[in-house]
Amino acid sequence: MSTDQPPAPVTLPAQPGRRDRKARRTREAMADAALHLTLEHGLAALAVEHVTDAADVSRRTFSRYFASREEAVLDCLRADFTRINQALAARPPAEAPYAAYRAAVTAWLHDPDHPAWHLRPGMRALFALIDEEPALTAAYRRIAVAEEEQSIRLVADRLGLHPETDLRPAVAVGLGVAALHAATRTWVRDPAGDLPALIDRAFDLVAAEPPR
Repeated sequence: MSTDQPPAPVTLPAQPGRRDRKARRTREAMADAALHLTLEHGLAALAVEHVTDAADVSRRTFSRYFASREEAVLDCLRADFTRINQALAARPPAEAPYAAYRAAVTAWLHDPDHPAWHLRPGMRALFALIDEEPALTAAYRRIAVAEEEQSIRLVADRLGLHPETDLRPAVAVGLGVAALHAATRTWVRDPAGDLPALIDRAFDLVAAEPPR
């Protein structure tokens, strides 16, 4: 079979049932505990046992969801990137990929059920900690790359292209991801920064060729 053939369509998980909702609540309880303990005491002071005690779960349960304490600390960010991908999958098929990714990020920013970073306490501090702690930096990169790969597969499916052999999906997503990361970096470093405005500005700059 030729490797140039488009892959099977990408589908995101269906709406969760009762068991899935319970698993999600368990995961969120551990992730919330890991995040709050890290922001309060620092990553060096965090042990898996602290997380399991705070969430009232066993070490075995923790290991079923997370490979490391860093993954637990950053799980809220993984969930945010997943929501962006869910919004991307819901965009109209005829919409251009870069515009679709921008619209997906905008939908995530204004989702009334899941507040974005600028509306959640501690997010600036978390991103600053990611820059300072090598273990968190590495874990964040793994999460971001995995979710970016999912975005690329979604865009490739929209275009009927192969995500591994055609540059167009990766370039379109890469531009959108670069805009999001650049805006976030500025927001973290500028206490007066407005994240939605910075994201809009970053996407505008990417869409227009930067001045020489």
